[in-house]
Amino acid sequence: MKPLTPNDFGTPLTVETCPKIKIDDLLKQCREAFKESMITSQLKMMGVDIELIATETKFNGMRFWFKCQQCERRVGVLFKHPITESIGCRLCLHLHYRKQRYKGMAELG
Repeated sequence: MKPLTPNDFGTPLTVETCPKIKIDDLLKQCREAFKESMITSQLKMMGVDIELIATETKFNGMRFWFKCQQCERRVGVLFKHPITESIGCRLCLHLHYRKQRYKGMAELG
């Protein structure tokens, strides 16, 4: 039988059994928190109360979206209606592209 030493706990320590702290993971968390705080502070400065939604990308990145106040979908662009001053996505505000308005008609240039 092998004699015990003061630092011997019975099982050898390996890299796999020790908790890890990776600088890449910490930087990723900081970047995501910074992006979210910058976006929300910009929205507050504009006087707009819009919720953000975060989704993960394929390569472990983070993408931020606006949450439409009316339909609650995630969208990349929100609009402010010029007459009603309401904020929403293109579908909720019934906005169309110029090309859609003249569909089938000859456009004058």
